[in-house]
Amino acid sequence: MTMIKICGLTSPEEAAFLNEIHSDFAGMVLFCGKSRRNIPIGRAKEIMEALDPAIRTVAVTVSPTVSQVRAVEEAGFDLIQIHGEAADDLIRDVRIPVIRAVNGTNYDSMDHMLELDPVVGILFDAGEPGSGKTFDWSALDRIDLKGRMKMLAGGLTPDNVAEAVRRVRPDVADVSTGVEQDSGRGKSREKIRRFAGEVRRACI
Repeated sequence: MTMIKICGLTSPEEAAFLNEIHSDFAGMVLFCGKSRRNIPIGRAKEIMEALDPAIRTVAVTVSPTVSQVRAVEEAGFDLIQIHGEAADDLIRDVRIPVIRAVNGTNYDSMDHMLELDPVVGILFDAGEPGSGKTFDWSALDRIDLKGRMKMLAGGLTPDNVAEAVRRVRPDVADVSTGVEQDSGRGKSREKIRRFAGEVRRACI
C-alpha cells in the first residue's frame, strides 16, 4: 500500500484535512525564505499539535545548517527532509530519520546517500522542487534503494497520482502544489480527499 504525504502545510486549520484522510506524513517547509510555503518553527509546532499523533511530521529543509537541524529535532519532528547540499558528517549526526531528496534525474550521488545510516528514504522530485512539474518516471525503474523508502514527488495531482502509483509503485506519494487551492493560497480539503482516494484505489 502506497502511503500518503501532504507537504507544505501552512496553518493548523489544514491539519484537520490530513486528519480526515488519515495521512501518513505531514510536511512543513522551514528555513527557506524563497518558498511561499515557508513557515516559522513556532507555526510548525501549532500545526503539529493539531495533527493526529499517528501522522508522522516531516521538516522540509534546503541545505540546512547544524543549528537548523538541532531546532528541528528540538521542535519534535519525526523526520527531516533534506534538499540541496548536506555534508556527510551533518547527516550522520542527525538524531531523527532523514529523507534525502534527489531532484531531476541525476542520481550519481544516490548510492552514496544510501550508505548513511540516518537516511531512511529517498524522495524523487522534479528538477525544480515545489514547481508542480513531473519528470520521467521510467528513470526509477531499475533503481535499488537497498530497503529504504521510495518516495515520489514532483507534479503529482489528484488527476495523475493513480497512474504514478501503478507505474512507479512508490512507498510514499508526496504532494504539495497539486492539492493547493486554485488561488495558490493554502490547501484544498476537496483536492486532498481526491488525492487520497486515488492513491488508495490504485493500490487495490
